[in-house]
Amino acid sequence: MMCHPSGGARRARPCRSLLAALLAAVTLMVAGGQPAAQGGAIPLIDAARATDAAAVRALVEAGADVDAAQADGATALHWAAYREDFETAALLIGAGADVNRANDLGMTPLLMACANGHAELVEALLAAGADPHAALQSGETPLMAAARAGSRAAVESLLRRGADVNAAERTRGQTPLMWAVANRHPAVVAALLDAGADISARSQVRYRVYNMGGNRSAGSASSGIPLEEVPIGGSTPLLFAARAGDVESARLLLDAGADLHDTAADGNVPLVIAAHSGHASLAAFLLERGADVDAAPLGYTALHAAVLRGELRDRRVRNADPSAGLPLVETLLAHGADPNARLTQPTPVRRWSHDFAFMNRWLGATPYWLASKFLEIEMMQTLAAAGADTRMASDDGTTPLMAAAGLGYSRGGGSAFIKDRRDHSSYNPVASAEQGSRIPEAEERLAREAVVLAIELGGDVSLANAAGDTALHAAASHGMESVIELLVEHGADLHAANERGRTPVDMAVFREGIAGAPLVRESTVGLLRELDPDRHPTEPHEHPEAQELANPVAAGAESLAAGEAAYQRLCATCHGPTGRGDGRLAAGTAAYSAPPSNLADATWQHGSTDGEIFTAIRDGIGPDFAMDSFDGPLSEAEIWNVVNYVKSLGGLR
Repeated sequence: MMCHPSGGARRARPCRSLLAALLAAVTLMVAGGQPAAQGGAIPLIDAARATDAAAVRALVEAGADVDAAQADGATALHWAAYREDFETAALLIGAGADVNRANDLGMTPLLMACANGHAELVEALLAAGADPHAALQSGETPLMAAARAGSRAAVESLLRRGADVNAAERTRGQTPLMWAVANRHPAVVAALLDAGADISARSQVRYRVYNMGGNRSAGSASSGIPLEEVPIGGSTPLLFAARAGDVESARLLLDAGADLHDTAADGNVPLVIAAHSGHASLAAFLLERGADVDAAPLGYTALHAAVLRGELRDRRVRNADPSAGLPLVETLLAHGADPNARLTQPTPVRRWSHDFAFMNRWLGATPYWLASKFLEIEMMQTLAAAGADTRMASDDGTTPLMAAAGLGYSRGGGSAFIKDRRDHSSYNPVASAEQGSRIPEAEERLAREAVVLAIELGGDVSLANAAGDTALHAAASHGMESVIELLVEHGADLHAANERGRTPVDMAVFREGIAGAPLVRESTVGLLRELDPDRHPTEPHEHPEAQELANPVAAGAESLAAGEAAYQRLCATCHGPTGRGDGRLAAGTAAYSAPPSNLADATWQHGSTDGEIFTAIRDGIGPDFAMDSFDGPLSEAEIWNVVNYVKSLGGLR
C-alpha cells in the first residue's frame, strides 16, 4: 500500500510557516475559488503538507477550494491524513471537503488515517460520511489497514459502520484477522473475533520452484539436488500466529475454536512452524494445548527445528525469547519428543539466503546429530540423557562425532562464500585466503569440547562414512590441530584413505577463494607427520638395507640417454626438467604431500647410494607416498637407467 498522497516517500516538513505567502495568494483568487498559483502549486495543499493549520484556516475562510487536487489527485485532506494532522483535517472536513475523494492510486483520506492507526481521525472521517468499504484496486480495505496498524479503536469505529470483517485482499487472499495476527496485535484480534471474523479463512495458494536443500551459491541448485514446485500459502489465522510468534493471538484463536492441528498448503502444522520460526514460547504454549510433539509433515520435527535454530533469531543475532534454544529442547523432550527421529526431507533453499534450512546432505540426521554439528554441548548432553542414540549416523554414514569434527562443513578462503556451523551463506571480505579458511580459535575450542563429549558418549573415531572420510579427515581439512591430537590419542587412523585415496595429511590444504590453487597447511601437515609412529624421517637419512643393492647397469652413454628419456617422461613433471624440484606439478604435490626433492643439489633425503635411489624410485616414498611407486611403469633395468641419470644431475656420475 502507498500511503504518501503523491505515491512517493514521505518528505520532511518545512520549518517556516507558509502563512504570509498563502495570505498573499488569497488576494489572487480566480472565479470558482481555485487559486491562481504560479508553477502549478496549490496554496491550500502546500499549507496542509506543511501542517500549517493557521494558513489552512486563513485560506478556507478566504474561500479556497477545499477539494482542489494536485496532479495525482491528492487533496489537502489527503495530506492532513498522511501527516496525522487532526486539527487541519477537522478544518477541512468542517469546510465540506470530500472525505471520499481518492487519488490516482485509489487512496482515500480514510485509508491513510487507518494505515497510520489514527483512531480519532478515522472516527471523524467516518462521522463525516467516509465510506468504510472504499478499497484499493488490490482489495485492501480501511479495516485491513487499521488491523495492520494495531489500532483497536479505529477497527471498532469501522466495524460499527459496517466494515466487512471477512473481506480478503486480492494479491494474497488475506483478511483483516490475518493481518492483525501477523503483526502481533492481539487486542485487534479480539475485536475482530467479537465481530465474527472467520478463523477458518485461508490465504491464497501459490506455487514456486525451489532448490531443495542444495547450495545457496549463484547457481543455487547443486548437482543431484532436486528442484521441486512447492505450494506456498493456504494459511489460516492460527498459522499466521505460528509464523509471527504471537502467543496471545494464538490463545484467542484456539479459544474461539481454531484447529490446533491445522495445515498450510505445504502440509506444515503450527507447532513445527513456530519452532522453525524461532518462536519457542509459542511452541511451548501449543504443546500445552495438546499439539503433536512428533509431527513431521515436511520430514523434520519441532525438535529438529529447535536444535537448528538454537538461541538464534537471525544469523549471529540472539533470540530474545527466553524459551529458545536449550529450554525449548527440554520442553519438547518433557512432552515426549522422540530424540531419535530422523530428518527425511530437505527444505527449500533460496538463493543467497540466510534461512534456517535443512540441507540435503543432512538427510538421516537426528536432533543429537544436529546438536553435534552445531557444537551445542548442553543440547548434546540433554538429548543423550533423554535416550538419543549417540552413534546414529546420517544417511551417508556421517556420525555425530564426524559432524562435530567438521565433516561437511566448509569455509572458503579469500572472497569465497563461507558457511558458519549452521550453514548460512555469507560473503567473506577477508583479503587473506589463509585467514578466511582458518577456523577461529574460539570455535576450535568448542569443536574440541564437542568431540570430547561425542567420544565419551560412545563415538567411534575409527568409523568412516560412505565417502571413506573419518573424523580425522575433517579435523585435518580445517587445520584444527587440537582436535587432531585428541582424535589420534583415541586411536584415529592417520593412514585411513577415503574413496579418493586421500589420507588425513592429504586433506590439510585450503584454497585461495572458490577455485584458487591448493595451499598446504604446513603446521597441520607437520603435526600429522609428527604424530605418526611410522612416519618417514623428515631429515636426510640413510637406508642401510638398500645400500647393499649393487647397480648392474654401467653408467655409460646409452644408459644415461635411456634414463634421461624415462626421467623426462615420468619424473620431470614434478622434479623439473633439470631435477631442481620445479616441475609444473610441483605446487600441487607440495599442497597434497611434500615438495618434490631437488635432485641437483648435494642433499639426498633418502640416501645417495645407487641402491637407495633405486629403492626410492621402485617403492615410492612411504607411508604417505609423497612419491608413488614406479614398479610397473618402469622395469628394473629402466629404473637403474634413471638412477644413473639422476646421479649425473647432481654431479655424482
